[in-house]
Amino acid sequence: MNLERRDILKAGSALALSGLISACATPLRRPAGGRVVVVGAGWGGATAARYLRRWAPEVDVTVVEPAAAFVSCPQSNLVLSGGRSLASLTHPYARWATGHGIRLIQERVLDVDPERRRVVLASGAWLGYDRLVLSPGVDFDYAAVPGLEDEAAQALVPHAWKAGPQTAALRARLEKMPDGGVFVMTIPAAPFRCPPGPYERASLVAAYLAQHKPRAKVIVLDANPDIVSKKGLFRTAWRELYPNLIDYRPSNALLHVDANRLSVRTEFEDLRADVLNVIPPQRAGDIARRAGALREGEPWVRVNFLDYRSERVDDIHVIGDATQATPAPKSGHVANQQGKVVAAALADHFAGRDIYREPVLSNTCYSFVSNDEAFNVAAVYRVTESGTGLRLADGSSGVSRVRSAEEAALARAWATNIWSDMLG
Repeated sequence: MNLERRDILKAGSALALSGLISACATPLRRPAGGRVVVVGAGWGGATAARYLRRWAPEVDVTVVEPAAAFVSCPQSNLVLSGGRSLASLTHPYARWATGHGIRLIQERVLDVDPERRRVVLASGAWLGYDRLVLSPGVDFDYAAVPGLEDEAAQALVPHAWKAGPQTAALRARLEKMPDGGVFVMTIPAAPFRCPPGPYERASLVAAYLAQHKPRAKVIVLDANPDIVSKKGLFRTAWRELYPNLIDYRPSNALLHVDANRLSVRTEFEDLRADVLNVIPPQRAGDIARRAGALREGEPWVRVNFLDYRSERVDDIHVIGDATQATPAPKSGHVANQQGKVVAAALADHFAGRDIYREPVLSNTCYSFVSNDEAFNVAAVYRVTESGTGLRLADGSSGVSRVRSAEEAALARAWATNIWSDMLG
């Protein structure tokens, strides 16, 4: 491993604490450096592809991604409050792919054949690979939400937990909600993508309502026994900024949804909403199961954290929210870090070098509680000696003492810089 790659993998702690980071029917021609296919161009996949091309330019990198543009989930809750536009979160892939020599195929992956090392596309075409990187994100477990099993019902109750059209749809429903109306959101049992995200959403919906519909109310039904991240900071913000506006109800697991009536039933009560936002339970994106990377009955993929290789399938690496990476959260920042680790490991593999055995992951997560104030949590994670787990580095974690406008400015700078790191 050259000095630059090693420095980047070792520098995760400093980056976390600062909050800144500076289709064919026959197999593709086998390049001299090997073939890597990356499925998914989110926080992990886009980073992995870019850095692999940077560190191993002789390797052929193909990315399969059905969307034409990256849309950031982090900071998408600001669209609901009016603090950001959806356009400001959207970054087309074409320029990124051309600029870094990445072959981009805008299509959906249907299946993976690990024995033949083939990725099967929805069109029926297939791609051969030497190594496969899956960055599938999360899928929603609607089977665990009685009443939302079919797509027609799901369309009536947006989750907006994947940024894009659903974010705009939820914003539009807020705008149409009557003053004095009720916004009901449900939070699944952890783990889920972006642990503080639901509580940030409650805050920013409240910010919008306080300004435009001051007689309205936000009811939060949380399946967890308490706020799962930044509890004290959120509670203080709610008490000081939105007194009597946010009604938080913990240990309130969702039992049934009536999408037509916009009503929910929990263990304790039945509620009707003017706007209903159900965040479903989550699991690894389904292509991980199709590739054979998931253990039977488990929702997340187990990997070796030195190179993110699946413990079940040779030559397949899995990164991002789809992995079982506790104690690290399912966050965009962590996925970005994992993308660099797998890129470095693959660069070493194709060059015939031993992989670096002490990669460091960092996490920085900012949460807004209004358009102008935010706070953050940061931590550093090291790989355990066996390579099969992560541990919190001694003395590395920290959380803001108070919310502030300065933190909000840092949060926006963090987003600009990490998007550039992924896609610039």
